[in-house]
Amino acid sequence: MSYVNGFVLAVPAANKDAYIAAARRTWPLFQEYGALSTVEAWGDNVPEGEHTSFPMAVKLEEGEVVVFSWIIWKDREAADRCMASSETDPRWAEMMDMPFDGKRMIWGGFTPIFEA
Repeated sequence: MSYVNGFVLAVPAANKDAYIAAARRTWPLFQEYGALSTVEAWGDNVPEGEHTSFPMAVKLEEGEVVVFSWIIWKDREAADRCMASSETDPRWAEMMDMPFDGKRMIWGGFTPIFEA
């Protein structure tokens, strides 16, 4: 069964092109580790919530945009193998100059329970 890694992060609007370039640069490595597809979505209708929201979750600052992304894996083992490779595969270190504050990124792994 497939597996999903999901991410929510804040990216400075001025870094949109750099973010897209970073996504394109990292995709082949994710794919090599078994990723089937990925989506990077730039927020254009992400309201502030009263109790909780995407902007609150990433502590969105002035001039930033919420990005929502996910990677579909063939299975959890492939996702886990890829994440573990960040400690051993030197190619990841070459790509770590990301155009956002990684400390405010939210991520997690999910087992699909319904697909249509």
